[in-house]
Amino acid sequence: MSNIYAITIGPDEADQRLDRWFRRKFPHVTQGQIEKLCRKGDIRVDGGRVKAKSRVEPGQSVRIPPLPDPNAVRPAAARHISKEDTELMRAAVLYRDDHILVLNKPAGLPSQGGTGQTRHIDGLADALRFGYDEKPRLVHRLDRDTSGVLLMARTQRMASQLTAAFRSRDTRKIYWAVVAGVPHPSMGTIKFGLVKAGGHGAKGEGEKMRCIHPRLVDETEGAKRATTDYAVLTRLASRAAWVALVPVTGRTHQLRAHMAETGHPIIGDGKYGGSGQENQGDGWGAQMGGDISRKLHLHARSLRLVHPASGAEMSFTAPLPAHMAKTWDTFGWSVSDVPVDPFEDQI
Repeated sequence: MSNIYAITIGPDEADQRLDRWFRRKFPHVTQGQIEKLCRKGDIRVDGGRVKAKSRVEPGQSVRIPPLPDPNAVRPAAARHISKEDTELMRAAVLYRDDHILVLNKPAGLPSQGGTGQTRHIDGLADALRFGYDEKPRLVHRLDRDTSGVLLMARTQRMASQLTAAFRSRDTRKIYWAVVAGVPHPSMGTIKFGLVKAGGHGAKGEGEKMRCIHPRLVDETEGAKRATTDYAVLTRLASRAAWVALVPVTGRTHQLRAHMAETGHPIIGDGKYGGSGQENQGDGWGAQMGGDISRKLHLHARSLRLVHPASGAEMSFTAPLPAHMAKTWDTFGWSVSDVPVDPFEDQI
């Protein structure tokens, strides 16, 4: 067909998932359409069939098949965002300028669509155009049940620059969590590698990551090295600790898997901490019982980066979600009692 062509992956577009690259190039094409085109073999990389989650590398050639007309009128249900969701998204905005948007992502709302996910940040981003022709683009993600700072780009050029900044680790993210027991020593680095353990559903639902000892990573198929810095900020006797976490690498479920591997799973983490196991102290068990919420206690507290357009160093902080704020009140913890960056003296 005459309307089939190829695009070569540029050096600043590499090391990202094919579906994310595709949606930045063609924002009118839905995630479901991309996955279908991959299954049919219509989208190919270097002539070979690929999955939507495959990663692209510099110099690879992506076959672009005939795509839906971007000017075609979509069904009303597909483009309509309810008043409630519009208000939710706009209330989540922490910062906005001509280039970027910073959100405080609500816990329970996925960043992107996936198996069984029809309502997510990416799908509701049309509510955040604020006069622009295109909706803002995600440049990184948070797990569905993780709240906190989430960065979006308002233009394709800015998306490419911010994606490169995350890939080269030119940003600094600090998470807050409540974990079972109290990690020892009070500050340290976790270096277990991660490999997919597989899910239990037909399409991999419930997929988990399995920790691999650092010396076994290179000989374990599919394993990737992962590094997390942690610092105990305060504790509740031996039952729980408020910790700060820095993902030096950015692997799927990294913080959750790493903390569970140390025997201190994040409170509310049914996937890695065992939803039915109540923590009685000194670690393990993802539930506290009593008035403490069973929701995941993991929050992307802050993000620091150099603004790609202005060159200014900027820092953004997201307030705790309601269920975590209640836990803080119950334990008598105060956000003003801890340093903004407890690792600063260690850098």
